[in-house]
Amino acid sequence: MSTNTVHRNLNEILRDEMLMRDQIVALLKEGPMTIPSVSEAIGHPTREVMLWMMGMRRYGLLEEVGRPDDDGYFEYELKEGGA
Repeated sequence: MSTNTVHRNLNEILRDEMLMRDQIVALLKEGPMTIPSVSEAIGHPTREVMLWMMGMRRYGLLEEVGRPDDDGYFEYELKEGGA
């Protein structure tokens, strides 16, 4: 993410969650991914993807797998029966 990136308002980010959920689910159907990997794949800042994926985790759609990578990120996968 560029240092010149403008941070969107939290309400704007949360409003997009339902729109982005389908894209995130489609990616994770191919296999587990970290938040930065999902961010790169869908072209949205890691900060926004973190909020969306943590919401999905909270509501039982995702779960972390294994141990965190060297940067401290877990891979996430679709929870069985969740999506």
